[in-house]
Amino acid sequence: MSLMTGAEYIESLRKLKTKVYVLGERVENFVDHPIVRPSINSVAMTYDLAQQDEYKDLMTAKSNLTGEIVNRFCHLHQSTDDLVKKVKMQRLVGQKTATCFQRCVGMDAFNAVYSTTFEIDKAHGTHYHENFVKYLKFVQENDLTVDGAMTDPKGDRGLSPSKQEDPDLFLHIVERRPDGIVVRGAKAHQTGSINSHEHLIMPTIAMKEEDKAYAVSFAIPTDAEGLLMILGRQSCDTRKLEENADVDLGNKNFGGQEALVVFDDVFVPDDRIFLCKEYEFAGMLVERFAGYHRQSYGGCKVGVGDVLIGAAAVAADYNGVPKASHLKDKLIEMIHLNETLYCCGIACSAEGKKTEAGNYEIDLLLANVCKQNVTRFPYEICRLAEDIAGGLMVTMPSAKDFNSPEVGDICKKYFKGVASVPTEDRMRILRLIENMCLGASAVGYRTESMHGAGSPQAQRIMISRQGNLEAKKKLAKTIAGIKE
Repeated sequence: MSLMTGAEYIESLRKLKTKVYVLGERVENFVDHPIVRPSINSVAMTYDLAQQDEYKDLMTAKSNLTGEIVNRFCHLHQSTDDLVKKVKMQRLVGQKTATCFQRCVGMDAFNAVYSTTFEIDKAHGTHYHENFVKYLKFVQENDLTVDGAMTDPKGDRGLSPSKQEDPDLFLHIVERRPDGIVVRGAKAHQTGSINSHEHLIMPTIAMKEEDKAYAVSFAIPTDAEGLLMILGRQSCDTRKLEENADVDLGNKNFGGQEALVVFDDVFVPDDRIFLCKEYEFAGMLVERFAGYHRQSYGGCKVGVGDVLIGAAAVAADYNGVPKASHLKDKLIEMIHLNETLYCCGIACSAEGKKTEAGNYEIDLLLANVCKQNVTRFPYEICRLAEDIAGGLMVTMPSAKDFNSPEVGDICKKYFKGVASVPTEDRMRILRLIENMCLGASAVGYRTESMHGAGSPQAQRIMISRQGNLEAKKKLAKTIAGIKE
């Protein structure tokens, strides 16, 4: 099968029988639901860009499994050049959507599971790597979107999975059958889960022997029996349900998506299992996935940041103060912070190395430094954007007021900025900033920058492990003339 277009991707979702709940109600046609559709459009962009000649070098790659050209979101990295192009691709799609485009998690999961299953088979004589290669060929040949699902609800964070009062708070194996396993539990905060054809499941933490029932990795269709999705609530999401409210939406066409994915005794056949109670490899899989995903933030968040910086600059123009020195300085600072994130994403990619399985992984230390910066810099970029935009960003009347026959002209009169700029255009750019900093797109930018791919403390733990402090102490002793 050739690469899908965005339109073909959207139509392919209609063929699924995905069980979706939005605002407490079962939704049969989730594809056209006003709250869901913008996030589907974001994924569709990853397909459409791969069709355009000017972007094919970034958006596609030659598969090492089939020899065919595949969407880079389905690719196993074969060099540091692939790792760098991944980051550049993510920045591009971020620029085109100004939000989360949801396919990064699956791509990062592919690369982590590929190398980890190779090492599990080497240690245990299992066939997980063979299973996964067969599965990924299927994904590549059909150009599928796959949700990489790692995060469990976790319950009491002070207790291990097997010690939880409710065992379902971590996804686990409840039955072993001759032809597969049955699993129960949930995955929380799952990016793009409703918009995916498949789910690739991974454990969420390192495991001990007592937790081996929770050490499981597998792939399952999104509409599998026993699987259901509950869409996460986003700020200002019900604006999408209002008529003629596109000015109020800020980012009308694109959005991110998170959901709770519930597994109610779901059967997984043997050939789709990639980890089954080999608990000592759970930590390896988590660490590798986290590294790849922390690299991703040096691309996607930078692309979205480009849009926010541009919006802040337009707001300054429309407010009539593009030459104010303090606003110029704030825009410079926003660019400086954004490009620093990009530098980290490129650096951890350029310093990558080959795994035993043959694909390439990033430099783990630099990937964690990248994500640690992402937990901070987008917040400052948002603060500066809000500073430049002004308070009207969060106090202006609604689109209905601007279109009202009674007060519409009053609103247009008193919220005018530069005389040559239509009042509606000024409102649109302010709503875009609101959307990216405080509204629905904040899920894919500001707040996700903090918690996506692990909390800030998770990165600090990895930086401590990877920082090689003893080697640095040895360097200092040598320079100081101290003999061991």
